[in-house]
Amino acid sequence: MKKVLLCGTVVCSVVFGGLATFMSGAQAHFQLVYTPETMLEKGGEITLKMPFTHPAESGHVMEMGTPEEFYVIRKGKKKDLMDSLKVIEWTSSENTGKAYEASVKLRGLGDNVFVLNPAPFYEASEDIFIQQITKSYVNVGDLPTDWAEPQELKTEIRPLTKPYNVIEGGTFSGVVLSEGKPVPFAEIEVEYLNYPADPENNRFASEARISSPAHAILADASGTFTFGIPEEGFWGFAALGVGPDKEHEGKELSQDAVIWIQARDID
Repeated sequence: MKKVLLCGTVVCSVVFGGLATFMSGAQAHFQLVYTPETMLEKGGEITLKMPFTHPAESGHVMEMGTPEEFYVIRKGKKKDLMDSLKVIEWTSSENTGKAYEASVKLRGLGDNVFVLNPAPFYEASEDIFIQQITKSYVNVGDLPTDWAEPQELKTEIRPLTKPYNVIEGGTFSGVVLSEGKPVPFAEIEVEYLNYPADPENNRFASEARISSPAHAILADASGTFTFGIPEEGFWGFAALGVGPDKEHEGKELSQDAVIWIQARDID
């Protein structure tokens, strides 16, 4: 297992020269919207896997309810994909839980921004609900179209770096938004898909890729953050509790903004 040094934002790291300080934390809940390759030469059918789990440690898989929304945005146009959702079982090293998948046909060149708005999940250990509004990107033909635009979600992370073409050893930057406005000093959990997904068998691999505890970083006063990417693969960023909805069924709601990126080895 490789050991890597991670670096995130707000005030600077020696290795990558970015802004930043980070704090170790317990490995976190993360909503996945996963497909193995996010840059395609041409369109065609892809399958997205959507478990709610702990990907850094192949941890507990939470039982998902029926999502509130699932759609794709391409060249500014929104297409509803709720009818494409199918229930699956996803397996980690700890358990098997209810998740979703969708098969989607991509047509034409450009960016496809997938948005999943899951049902709030009740976390009994904290007596709160969690709702992670999640974005994932697939590009076709290396033609950038939508990646840099906000998608007018209740809360989201607007990327400042192409989320499907980050370079290992480089950085990823984004802006945390709530109802379109930056969130100063938002807390952002960072998690690596450390146990590679096995989409054919709806499970995580048994071996970790790196020694990578979860980390939290802070955005700056403008809601912007930068994180140094030490390893190729998939990285998730979750801005916690930044959404406008604060309550669900009489209990506290943490409405989080999640984005997934793919980092690539330049060798």
